[in-house]
Amino acid sequence: MDLFEETKFIMKKYGIKANKNLGQNFLVDENIVNQIVEKSQIDNEDLVIEIGPGLGTLTQKLLEKAGKVISIELDTNMIKILQERFKLYPNFELIHSDILKLNLKEIIDKEKDNKKIKKAKIVANLPYYITTPIIMKLLEEKLDLETITVMVQKEVADRLTVIPGNKNTGAITYSVYYYSEAESIIDVNKDSFIPKPEVDSKVIQFKIRKLPAVETNNEKEMFKIIKNTFTQKRKTLINALVNTNIVENKQIGLNILNKLNIKDNIRAEELTLEDFAKITELIIENKNVQ
Repeated sequence: MDLFEETKFIMKKYGIKANKNLGQNFLVDENIVNQIVEKSQIDNEDLVIEIGPGLGTLTQKLLEKAGKVISIELDTNMIKILQERFKLYPNFELIHSDILKLNLKEIIDKEKDNKKIKKAKIVANLPYYITTPIIMKLLEEKLDLETITVMVQKEVADRLTVIPGNKNTGAITYSVYYYSEAESIIDVNKDSFIPKPEVDSKVIQFKIRKLPAVETNNEKEMFKIIKNTFTQKRKTLINALVNTNIVENKQIGLNILNKLNIKDNIRAEELTLEDFAKITELIIENKNVQ
């Protein structure tokens, strides 16, 4: 029985249909499943936290490699399936919860107290409607993770993995780059799922940096400025800074850009992370002088 037939069998056995409200699309391409596990480089010293296991297609492969797998599932309909499928695996734990409400640091720290677990990794086929909040949670909480390997929409993947200052840059691009080195590792055709989504996907991997990509004492303020300026993405940086009350007037903004030899008509998406760090520092200095 191939993966497609197995998935259809499980869905029929438990009377399951994909929940559109939870963004469910079940992966039925065994080659993609194997590639995800291979690229994650999992071994028996790893804790793997799987977000949204669904029917357990990826879970089974992870359990064969990892020291322990903790699967976090929100959908009540999937809990019985997962419990029955993996009850004989001593390295399986299931948490019925919303990933955004969980204290992942506590979970990882507890498992690492077990001397057998050396590293923690995230592996997930993320619900597309909630991709960004999940990724930001994983990065901003500064968890003790080695890698995050997730499947997302192709368009989102392109924005997450680009170097800031290039085409496709968004506000989230800077956060991802600050905390990790991100790359696309697998292209996934929409025919690899049932039901078939409207768009293709990519698997991307974040290698968590030991130190942030830039040094700054104003991390919180820097990301606030990045976020605010990208709400005015079509305007020049100067106008975005003024319109969002980051600086009082255009002249202050121009003075800051001139000090950094940045052109007056630049837009937020053209700036590097280093540019934003320096701009943030001068904005704070200017406010302190006033």
